[in-house]
Amino acid sequence: MTTTVPTIPWWSALAALKRDRLFWVLALTLAGLTAVQPQKLADYPRLVDWPTMAALTGLLALTQAVECSGALARLGRWLVAHLSTERVAAFGLVTAAGLLSTLLTNDVALFVVVPLTLGLCRITPLPATKLIIFEALAVNAGSALTPIGNPQNLFLWQLSKVSFAEFTLHMAPLVALLFALLLALTAIAFRSTPLNATVHEPAPALDRPLLWLALALYGPFLWVTDRGHAAAGCAVVVAAIGLLRPRVLARVDWGLLLIFVLMFVDLRLLASLDAVRSVIDSFGLAAPQRLYAAGIAASQLVSNVPAAIALAEYSRDWRVLAYAVNVGGFGLAVGSLANLIALRMAPDTGAWLSFHRYSLPFLLAAAGVGYGLLFAAHLAGP
Repeated sequence: MTTTVPTIPWWSALAALKRDRLFWVLALTLAGLTAVQPQKLADYPRLVDWPTMAALTGLLALTQAVECSGALARLGRWLVAHLSTERVAAFGLVTAAGLLSTLLTNDVALFVVVPLTLGLCRITPLPATKLIIFEALAVNAGSALTPIGNPQNLFLWQLSKVSFAEFTLHMAPLVALLFALLLALTAIAFRSTPLNATVHEPAPALDRPLLWLALALYGPFLWVTDRGHAAAGCAVVVAAIGLLRPRVLARVDWGLLLIFVLMFVDLRLLASLDAVRSVIDSFGLAAPQRLYAAGIAASQLVSNVPAAIALAEYSRDWRVLAYAVNVGGFGLAVGSLANLIALRMAPDTGAWLSFHRYSLPFLLAAAGVGYGLLFAAHLAGP
């Protein structure tokens, strides 16, 4: 029996990049920096953090395999069948988004939970926009827990050289308090109105071989990545999935990987400029409190992934940086790419205004929580 290998739709990826404003900003920035410093062109490959790129590639392939298996869609249907009120539905969807983001990354969690939410809202009077806003907050909070929850953590984990467990334990107090705040806000924002939902569509088919392969590879991939062999782990993951289901690799967001390569090159070139170094040095980032404030502020301007990459050029204090850029994902929509993804999927054109009504106060609360956890001794005084 001959298995037909589907052609990878490169034209679709190229078309998506043509519409991606961030890609064009980064590409044009690189062109300008190359014109200013043409002598550094040969150094560009060394500016990319390849262990982080390998870890991200393997993670995207694994999460895409889980999604393509149909397991997540079935899990979502089970959740829908067990909802009773608007508040219970909100708790369930927010918690699911947060938990999924710890291992499947924040954007993948949204691609799972938001379509489920929209489908549920078509058969119930649930407020779709408000739910999507809270799901965005949830994936920002939940993904902060683990090194693989979001790209900034993945980068800082590789930078820190600490174990998966040590990184997670450092982030756990922050995530626990953020989620407690989020669930309290969820209880206030959603009503206890009874909810009757009936799903008529048949359950999607479950690709068991693909699901078991992804689950079997997940632990070993994290283990080898934790020990500094992300490239080898990535090669095994991509080869195994490619042999079993080539169509999964076709759906990996390769454009996102290219964007991260451009981020590394652009931000490290900018950080090497004397004028930029002079300005940033004046901020006194050697002081942890200033580094924390700078990480949050920079995230509000350029998003938390570029902020982490840029500030890592001036400080190796990954503990403070990890708290700062994860807290910085709240607030303005640009603070996290997950916010932008969620808002683009929301059906209401007024979602942006509604998002900031919740996210800006949450940023202030999160910033205070993070500061207290990092600098409790400083707050207590001598």
